Amino acid sequence: MPLHDRYSRQILFPGIGAAGQRKLSRASVVIVGCGATGACVSSLLARAGVGQLRIIDRDYVEASNLQRQVLFDEADAAESLPKAVAAARKISAFNSEISVHPEVADLTPENVDLLLGKSDLILDATDNFETRYLINDFAIQHGRPWIYAGAVGSYAVTMNVLPGDTACLSCIFPAPPQGMVETCDTAGILNAAVNLVGSIQAAEALKFLVGATDKLRRSLLSFDLWTNDRAEVAAEKPRPDCPTCVKREFPYLEGRGRTHITLCGRNSVQIHEGQRAVDFKEMATRLEAHGTVKHNTFVLKFWRDPYELTLFPDGRAIVKGTSDTSVARSLYARFIGS
Repeated sequence: MPLHDRYSRQILFPGIGAAGQRKLSRASVVIVGCGATGACVSSLLARAGVGQLRIIDRDYVEASNLQRQVLFDEADAAESLPKAVAAARKISAFNSEISVHPEVADLTPENVDLLLGKSDLILDATDNFETRYLINDFAIQHGRPWIYAGAVGSYAVTMNVLPGDTACLSCIFPAPPQGMVETCDTAGILNAAVNLVGSIQAAEALKFLVGATDKLRRSLLSFDLWTNDRAEVAAEKPRPDCPTCVKREFPYLEGRGRTHITLCGRNSVQIHEGQRAVDFKEMATRLEAHGTVKHNTFVLKFWRDPYELTLFPDGRAIVKGTSDTSVARSLYARFIGS
């Protein structure tokens, strides 16, 4: 399809034009997380003609996602497809002219260089601050721009990080939130809040990719769509004592900030088993005597009441039905091996 046909309305917009559209077609963006925010921003950038998208996500589609995660459908949930794979399939169906690379993986200090290494821009669509600080460490160390975005309940927040120019995540949040932190599981989520923050993030990404850096917002912007509250915190310059962008300390890259992760929206724990190859057919045979098992190319699911274990080909697993990491580790060791 000719460039001017597919993107004609976007090219008519003076901020992009034909030259900007050509820049988008050559651009490469990494999206970390493909839940609600990631599905929204991936769809928008794909439809806008960004030439290469890499979508990184460790999770699989289930029915509770469909209320807000716009790239998935009931068939994806029934198959428990990895979100990155399901997203890539949907995007290829509406724009076959761009390249989409799904990565079914958890972003860790061990694979961060491989997964984020070749991109013009990194977009945060994760559900936890541990991963965001890892992205921030990597981006600052390598001088790579990234955009923070999050939503919970009716609240949405986003910030552009331009290393060496604006404040970074550690400038604004020197330490992760302490105490009880609301999640989708405890506070719920409005799909409008997610799509608002995803749309803002996509717009800022387009500004950056076409070279309109003077139009980029230099603040932490937040909205509450239910109360109509709006706030901005200045983020124009790095904080003079910032440990990351001024002192060049990168604890999350070094793995010092890494813990087990309780996933957004479920009572579950992720077990990290780095690159431990699993034969699903053999594993299913072994587990059949202990509970219900089904698998496809991408995941194996094992139910033993009251737990549900989802196993990935590299040995990583999500144990649903507990937030106790010792219980999750015990179940993994008992049924998968240690």
